[in-house]
Amino acid sequence: MTELLYQRDSYLREFEAVTIEISDDGVVLDRTAFHPLSGGVANDTGIIRHGDAEYRVVNVVKSEDGRIFHVVEPDPCFKAGCKVTGVIDWERRYRLMKLHTADHILAAVLYREYSALVTGGHIDPEKAKSDFSLEKGGKELFKQAIEEVNRIIAKGIDVKIYFLPREKALKIPGIVKLDRRMPPDIKILRIVEIPGVDVQADGGPHVSNTAEIGQIKLLKVENKGRGKKRVYFTLV
Repeated sequence: MTELLYQRDSYLREFEAVTIEISDDGVVLDRTAFHPLSGGVANDTGIIRHGDAEYRVVNVVKSEDGRIFHVVEPDPCFKAGCKVTGVIDWERRYRLMKLHTADHILAAVLYREYSALVTGGHIDPEKAKSDFSLEKGGKELFKQAIEEVNRIIAKGIDVKIYFLPREKALKIPGIVKLDRRMPPDIKILRIVEIPGVDVQADGGPHVSNTAEIGQIKLLKVENKGRGKKRVYFTLV
């Protein structure tokens, strides 16, 4: 299995690795700071260097068996066993981190106030969209929720990342805010905690302090069927 460096350090921008597999699906490394499309968060992009050659990382995909494929352009000339350097597109990554942490705060606010669960969503560098199980509520409800999120952001709360055995983690109230879904069936869960606000099992990159987010703003709200609302927001 590839060591997921971004789960230990979301701020790691450059890293060394060894290629362990190269196929039409992409390049697999023994360790990576590139986040694949997962958990509703878009993949990283950047470059992989081998010697004087540079290859653009245009996609990062996690396979069903857990391998992380780095899709590069042009086709790589290096082979398995070669040492390479990975460099993250930091501007893209940092926006994803800010929106991801803000999304956790929004989910916590709606869970606390309305017992709303997350039914879906996706985060791109430009904006986030999140689906919630809400019978009632329109733009005014989400406007107030976003205002509360911004108040929390402004407090400058340190975000904690740690790991717990699955059985112990799942005993924490509110650890899962997903509707009809549970964390992956693994023995150790990565926990993202914003003290006094939220705690969730989560595998993606986050900022280390809420103040880094700045502010977010509401873009629009949509009805997505009975008891389902979708909200779009972005960074100010």
